[in-house]
Amino acid sequence: MYRTHTCGELRISDVGSQVTLSGWVQKVRSLGSMTFVDLRDRYGITQLVFDGTADLGREYVIQIKGTVMERESKNPKLPTGDIEIKVAETKVLNKAQTPPFTIEESSDGGEDIRAKYRYLDLRRPPLQRALALRHRLAQEIRTYLDGQQFMEIETPYLIKSTPEGARDFVVPSRMNPGNFYALPQSPQTFKQLLMVAGYDRYFQIVRCFRDEDLRADRQPEFTQIDCEMSFVEQEDVLNMFEGMMRQMFKNAVGVDIPDPLPRMSWYDAMDNYGSDKPDIRFDMKIHEVTDLVKGCGFSVFDSAEYIGAIAVKDCASYTRKQIDELTEWVKRPQVGAKGLVYIKLAEDGIKSSVDKFYTPEQVKAIADKAGAQTGDLVLILCGPKRKTQNMLGVLRIEMGNRLGYRDPKVFAPLWIVDFPLLEWDDETQRFYAMHHPFTAPKPEHEEWFYSDKKEDLERVCANAYDFVLNGTELGGGSIRIHNADMQSRMFEVLGISKEEAEYKFGFIINAFKFGAPPHGGLAFGFDRVCALFGGQETIRDYIAFPKNNQGRDVMIDSPSEIDRTQLDELHLDIKA
Repeated sequence: MYRTHTCGELRISDVGSQVTLSGWVQKVRSLGSMTFVDLRDRYGITQLVFDGTADLGREYVIQIKGTVMERESKNPKLPTGDIEIKVAETKVLNKAQTPPFTIEESSDGGEDIRAKYRYLDLRRPPLQRALALRHRLAQEIRTYLDGQQFMEIETPYLIKSTPEGARDFVVPSRMNPGNFYALPQSPQTFKQLLMVAGYDRYFQIVRCFRDEDLRADRQPEFTQIDCEMSFVEQEDVLNMFEGMMRQMFKNAVGVDIPDPLPRMSWYDAMDNYGSDKPDIRFDMKIHEVTDLVKGCGFSVFDSAEYIGAIAVKDCASYTRKQIDELTEWVKRPQVGAKGLVYIKLAEDGIKSSVDKFYTPEQVKAIADKAGAQTGDLVLILCGPKRKTQNMLGVLRIEMGNRLGYRDPKVFAPLWIVDFPLLEWDDETQRFYAMHHPFTAPKPEHEEWFYSDKKEDLERVCANAYDFVLNGTELGGGSIRIHNADMQSRMFEVLGISKEEAEYKFGFIINAFKFGAPPHGGLAFGFDRVCALFGGQETIRDYIAFPKNNQGRDVMIDSPSEIDRTQLDELHLDIKA
């Protein structure tokens, strides 16, 4: 056998045992009369002791046989740090070239080189822990949902393109020239069809695909925890999956979360936090001060639709240089502000950048409205209401980062509910679904939903919900439309003709005519869940073989060209 134990298994109680270990050489330290070698596998590290020298290089794959001994110089940082192996026999299973970066807790390799040699980077403990956490979370999900009578059912990867949201990845069909499959952005319609088929509790840990611009928490292929239930209302869904998240927190990371979780309407989230995915680990709420600052001769405020402020605790000591840097920061395209107004509530008095337009009493009233106290700094932005709230939300997060309020070991989940069902786009002069076109309106808003008035349709709330953790949307869903007439009305509101709706979605509209039950569900972004549970913002380390920010796998050099024969078989040509 190659091994009797792993490299993380042996303890002081094993002293005197004859063992066989196999693994990779982490370090070699030669002291002349003896050589110490750290042997590593995914379970840990064990120190080996050789008499004389050992002709071994980093990352050699070896097998050793020897005796477990108690170490003289113990290493309390290692679980195996009380013992070492006195090596009697060594076999090199495979030599290795010197790796291009150190395979240790903190590597000296940059992101690009580690991505090229991802299989080496995966040997490092941080990535091993990340993938181990991903595995544990997947097991918790399956255990919980199986205990709640959910069935895991696979849905197709080659489906029909319905480009209403992000761009589809398309796959040409050799057997059907000129026709294309799409890779699923989610199994949405299939899980609804499973409800029509009577499988009242479905789930799937499933790969999904979106051809969109990438960032730290996005990949072109990603994994969802996809779920659907029949004969449920919103409260049933929230309770079910709140329970799942509570079990995952408890069993996977040893954290208790509130029971029940807070609920916040979309409108309150936008008004108070400038985001539909608020980070509630810290306060610093947005306060509207429009009525206090308009009409006082400051043209910037007088012409603005909305003026909002946040109070930053204990920052009245900010220097002019710091304020100027912050002003330039909010002017960046990622934020989009034209300027920044401030009020300092210093011990020796109140100072602001607009003192000449407002009396000291007026400035104090603005600071009070923002919830500021002595020692605080008030930051003010203005402009169109939702845009300004968004800018203040971004500024709030930035100040939270600078002041250390966003501890990744603190978890503050909540549900966001009562989203608008529809979004109006001035450029195209039409409504778009805020979630997707299968989301039902709240029952009490159905009268507005069937109205022909734009202002009524803008008032309709969706029977939808998002699960938010630490400023990141981890998942979301809704109660679905299950009535063919209501689904047709939704397509009508979205400007989708009957012919187009029949072509794209006729299969699901027809299915609803055969007795579709009331149903709803949600999907969690599994990669994001893993990253946040692991205390990270980027999902890349929690995916074994991720793509880079250009959507490329630099390890296998993908995507790549295909040869002329394949193109001809697919009846395709490449435009120059």
